Amino acid sequence: MKRTLIVSALFSTMLFAVSAQAHQIWLQQGAKTANLYFGEFGENLREASPGLLDRFVQPTAVLLGAKGEQPLTVEKTANAFVLSAKAGKNESIIAEEAHYPVLEKKNGEVVTRTIWTPAARLVTSDAEQAPKLTLDIVPTGKPGEFKLYYKGQPLPKTKVGVVVQSGWSKEAHSDAQGLVTFDLPWEGTYVVEAHHIDKTAGERDGKPYDVASYVTTLTLSKNKGVKALRAGPAATPNK
Repeated sequence: MKRTLIVSALFSTMLFAVSAQAHQIWLQQGAKTANLYFGEFGENLREASPGLLDRFVQPTAVLLGAKGEQPLTVEKTANAFVLSAKAGKNESIIAEEAHYPVLEKKNGEVVTRTIWTPAARLVTSDAEQAPKLTLDIVPTGKPGEFKLYYKGQPLPKTKVGVVVQSGWSKEAHSDAQGLVTFDLPWEGTYVVEAHHIDKTAGERDGKPYDVASYVTTLTLSKNKGVKALRAGPAATPNK
């Protein structure tokens, strides 16, 4: 019985590690609230609670606007984290989970400890913005142009993707200044995404790690364009 529980726990940890590395978090808002989702936007997959959504420890969110930075409360529901405010005109929201437990992978006698940090930003205009997140994608003021930053510095030669909920997607690489440009033909919501690996060792919440893995997204909406394709059926969340 004890061995079965240990194997089950190890399998769950491995499953989560694989799912987390493939997943993203992103922000979307409706008429009254802004929500933070975990899953795959382009596959219409939103992880749920009970399930992988419960592995989040302490996600944080901040509203950026004319009044400066306003921390928001984050409440977990069945399929998202609901924020205490939404972004208005020319405002944005950033969110991050910086307390995931260190994940360990053993290869023979070698143990590699990895932290995973997902982050998200939502914007309501193309106005130029300054980076705030460790790995951040921000608009530059030109429609379809974005700039990728890591620790406040432009991040060049990094793959950046953009996707809509129907699954249509494009990929490009940031240039020497961290800039990347996409044609955005569809009306509706886009999620721009980038990943970065930093092999500099460090410590999180008192525990050492060898590798830091980051994923960040930027959500934006267009009111004009070709009518968006219909999204596929919602994917089944992982347990």
